Amino acid sequence: MTYIVALTGGIASGKSTVANLFAEHQVDIIDADVIAREVVEPGQPALQAMTTYFGNQILLKNGSLNRKHLRTIIFSDPEHKQWLNQLLHPLIQQRTLQKIAQCSAEWCLWVVPLLVENRLHSLAQRVIVVDSDEDRQIERVCQRDHITKSEAIAIIQSQATRQQRLAIADDIIDNNLPQSALAEKVAQLILTYNQLASEYKGRNL
Repeated sequence: MTYIVALTGGIASGKSTVANLFAEHQVDIIDADVIAREVVEPGQPALQAMTTYFGNQILLKNGSLNRKHLRTIIFSDPEHKQWLNQLLHPLIQQRTLQKIAQCSAEWCLWVVPLLVENRLHSLAQRVIVVDSDEDRQIERVCQRDHITKSEAIAIIQSQATRQQRLAIADDIIDNNLPQSALAEKVAQLILTYNQLASEYKGRNL
């Protein structure tokens, strides 16, 4: 049974940067964002259901999902957001569990942006929170997604608070640190998780 370390943090907090540092050590990564993109690829039943519900306006000319337009729609109507969550979350969770079951390593890193919001932390044996101050998050997401400051603030406010995430953290990574310090922190955590995973395996034999 694979020991699961969940990695979470607010939007543009630096989760991908940290996950990439773990990947450099050949840690198995299961990324909920990647899975979320897979389940809405052209030809997937979820995208067909979404097109039926929202109309072809959510599609780009090549038939793929227009994420930016969909985000605008669901943030303007809570009922639309709820409908979409009820469609996608079970599909994402099912595929996630399949990938975890296929993992042959003693432990894996499960990257989950909405771990707190969807109350998924009980599925992991350990939780890392990538912590960043809100001003830096706003700056990063505006640059990355080419959105306005008010749009960035609205996204951040729709997520769990910084305090709520920190409350479930076993380990905290401060993403305001320089890259060298981040890399050192990740290397230390890997040693910890190797030990914890070995002990966990021993208890579950």
